[in-house]
Amino acid sequence: MVGMVGMIVLVGMGEHMAERFLPLYLQQLAQASTAVMAIGVLAGMDDLLSALYSFPGGYLSDRLGTKRALLFFNALSMVGYLCVLLIRSWWAVLIGAAFFISWSAISLPATMDLLAKVVPKNRRTMGVSVLALVRRVPKMLGPVVGGACIAVWGVEQGVRAAFLLALVLALAASVMQQRLIADDSKDTKVAEPNPLRLWPEMPASLRNLLWSDILIRFCERIPDAFVVIWATRYVLHPVSELTFGWLSAIENITAVLVYIPVAYMADRFGKKPFVLITFAFFTCFPLALLHSRSLGPLVLAFVLRGLKEFGEPTRKALIMDLAPEGRKAAMFGLYYLVRDVLVAFAAFGGALLWRVSPELNLKVAFGFGILGTLWFAWRGQNCEVAPTEGA
Repeated sequence: MVGMVGMIVLVGMGEHMAERFLPLYLQQLAQASTAVMAIGVLAGMDDLLSALYSFPGGYLSDRLGTKRALLFFNALSMVGYLCVLLIRSWWAVLIGAAFFISWSAISLPATMDLLAKVVPKNRRTMGVSVLALVRRVPKMLGPVVGGACIAVWGVEQGVRAAFLLALVLALAASVMQQRLIADDSKDTKVAEPNPLRLWPEMPASLRNLLWSDILIRFCERIPDAFVVIWATRYVLHPVSELTFGWLSAIENITAVLVYIPVAYMADRFGKKPFVLITFAFFTCFPLALLHSRSLGPLVLAFVLRGLKEFGEPTRKALIMDLAPEGRKAAMFGLYYLVRDVLVAFAAFGGALLWRVSPELNLKVAFGFGILGTLWFAWRGQNCEVAPTEGA
């Protein structure tokens, strides 16, 4: 577990201090019209490739063991970083992203399966929340370091410097992983390589959560890649890249502050209300961003964006509760395969909407959020687990 936490921090630092500013980097490398579409393709790839890697991630975790699977995907991430560093072109960024996006996809099924084994069922939300807190450390520090690199060396050289540091951190994470994570390759189990055979095993209650989550992710992903452009280029009083890094840190600090209290209450009182509140915060962010034209309102909008993580660990714990025993890693992979393949179209559509009007982009995102929240309020179910003991 120490090795896993160390990897999450080191690889996550590299990911968030470099990838967060890729839209600005693409604007430097390509013409305006090409850059907008490249940003949309990048955002779509984030969802689509994460989806395509999620199911193999669960499969490889079952087949190879966590240690070998994570090492393999660390190597892929480093190949992607090298691609961006060695080739100065917008298309090289897209090719490299196909490699370094993969690490987050493999880590989720593997870590969730591990937590399901070692954490009692009536404390799973707390376990997932602690893991989420660890993931928030690089999300808080990474954008600040990346923004500082841009402040010192400019957008192009600053982003390249961030990618170089990301490569070094990924190498360090691989060494830590080999030293600290136990080899579990002898404990591998029979893995199902066909997602179509797994789909009938997904309970109806989990499918309803999946459909509402898809609509909510449309709300998130339609404007997501353009948030940095809205804040640093488009609003009436734009902020600097370094200030945007601090806004991202504020978002993550807000999320950290609510994780543990919400996890405690969700384990005691049920998960559905907290997931529903989370979906409401997702829905409100694009509307708040639409009316943010200076630093003060942007701070409030990013606090709201942090609150959208209010029940995210609870949602993951609910997936764990509803997934069949013995299939949790594979079912996590299947869930994210279906969700992210569909949500990838939101990112591509977001680029088209942005070209028509940035305001239209945010309004359409808000509409999808309303649909997702209403669907879960109507069809979503609470966790199907026994009441907590001794709570």
